[in-house]
Amino acid sequence: MQLNSPVKHALVKTARLFACGAAAAAMSMGAAAQSYPSKPVKIIVPFAAGGPADNYARFIGKGLQDALAQPFVIENRPGAGSVIGTDAVAKSPADGYTLLVMSNTQTVNETLVANKPYQLMRDFVPVAPINYSELVLVANPATPFSTLKAMTAQAKAKPGKINYASSGTGTPYHMAGELYKSMAGVYLVHIPYRGSTGARTDVIGGQVEVMFDAVTTMVEQVKAGKVKAIATTGKVRSEVLPDVPTMAEAGLPGYEATIWLGLMAPRGTPKEIVDKLNAVVTKITSQPDVKQLWSKQGAVPMVMNPTAFEKYMQDDIAKWARVIKTANIKVD
Repeated sequence: MQLNSPVKHALVKTARLFACGAAAAAMSMGAAAQSYPSKPVKIIVPFAAGGPADNYARFIGKGLQDALAQPFVIENRPGAGSVIGTDAVAKSPADGYTLLVMSNTQTVNETLVANKPYQLMRDFVPVAPINYSELVLVANPATPFSTLKAMTAQAKAKPGKINYASSGTGTPYHMAGELYKSMAGVYLVHIPYRGSTGARTDVIGGQVEVMFDAVTTMVEQVKAGKVKAIATTGKVRSEVLPDVPTMAEAGLPGYEATIWLGLMAPRGTPKEIVDKLNAVVTKITSQPDVKQLWSKQGAVPMVMNPTAFEKYMQDDIAKWARVIKTANIKVD
């Protein structure tokens, strides 16, 4: 079809205007990334203060602040198994000034919590992983068992008589307990808290018998004799608790559960900003002194670019979906 000159001229002009607009937008985003951040950045932690997510958020926030010369302010918004704080970030502007500290709680919730106001991989963009650590199954010193086999035997003899605490429904602590129940064929009563600090305090105080907790936050309580370490949840023994057997060694072959942490931003955050944040977090977690410090705490740095981290999260969502459906795990 032949176009007359006025029509052809109008189409060419429109195409040029569109190209100029796209180029201007790209230049604007590039400039925004170069000047980012130009004001304080908020990092929302959807978990209570005092747990590993809060502790490592403050560590990473301090590193980002030092590197980028703007305050990175930590704000705890716990509740509903991380849903409240996560939703707050989902509803925030996609400009890099509101970030989310997340864990495998959120990847579990994609299957476990059906009526969330957001979808993780639809409404967020992965920024960078932080680290992972094993969990440790601990018991109050007054409990009559000190080994996994003895605990399992009591749970089978008296179903529902052992309570286990967690930092909330869908958290790694909760799922570690549900995985144990499913694999061991026992029934324990789940006692969810609004954060790991309250759960930890009540296990130490004897109000609840046992809990799965991050090695990073429970190791000092174990060493002080405030709790009994029954087993750790990694494939191999923990470097900080080398005398404690793994769940597999203690009588439950194939058992494995960890907690991992990362950063996300609202979907639509400019790629240049995401890449900039990823580069700084990677630099922080790759430092030899950071690796050494975290190793003493029982944590291992994770390093991935945003694309690899997105794939990691998608795989984790699929993994926990299989566990939840196979074990028929329900929200309490």
